[in-house]
Amino acid sequence: MKNIHPQYYPEAKVKCICGNAWTTGSTLPEISVSICSSCHPFYTGSEKIVDTRGRVEKFRKRLEKVSLKKTIKKVAARKSRH
Repeated sequence: MKNIHPQYYPEAKVKCICGNAWTTGSTLPEISVSICSSCHPFYTGSEKIVDTRGRVEKFRKRLEKVSLKKTIKKVAARKSRH
C-alpha cells in the first residue's frame, strides 16, 4: 500500500478571476477560483437581501408567533403550579 497518497504542494498558488492571488497547501499545484473573499458580496459588504414575495417578513411573523406561544406556555405552567 505504498504511494497511495497524492503529491502535496505546500505552496500551491490560488488565483481568482478578480485578480486576487494567494498561496496555500493543496494536492494541486495551481487552483483557479471564480470568487474569493475579496470579491464575494457577503465579505465586501455589497450583499443585498432579495425578498421575493415577503419571505423575510413571513419568517419574522412565524418567529414571533412561536416566541409568543412559548411565553404563553411558561405563564400557564407557572399558574398551574400555584
